[in-house]
Amino acid sequence: MTRLRLNRALILQRPERDSDGAGGYTEGWQTLGTLWAAITPATGREAAAFGAALARVPVRITLRAASIGDPRRPVAGHRFREGARSYLILAVQDSPQRRLTCIAEEELVR
Repeated sequence: MTRLRLNRALILQRPERDSDGAGGYTEGWQTLGTLWAAITPATGREAAAFGAALARVPVRITLRAASIGDPRRPVAGHRFREGARSYLILAVQDSPQRRLTCIAEEELVR
């Protein structure tokens, strides 16, 4: 078994809605903590939206396992941040090696 290098500090965030005081709401992200992970890129694709080119790059993000219900366990809809980069989590898989694998997409605007 190869030893996985968890050498990327990623900030885990979950979506959050706050009242705007006028009957509506604003959307933002609440930080849950920093997790060490390994990121493995896959092939990407490009599309156009709102006059800008969007590149969607699928990635696998592997980190230490956390039990269900633990606030450090990511779920679909959460995201990881690394500086200006943002990775939207699409799915989370358990692995027998006490790891979690997150299937995610990095969206880049060009």
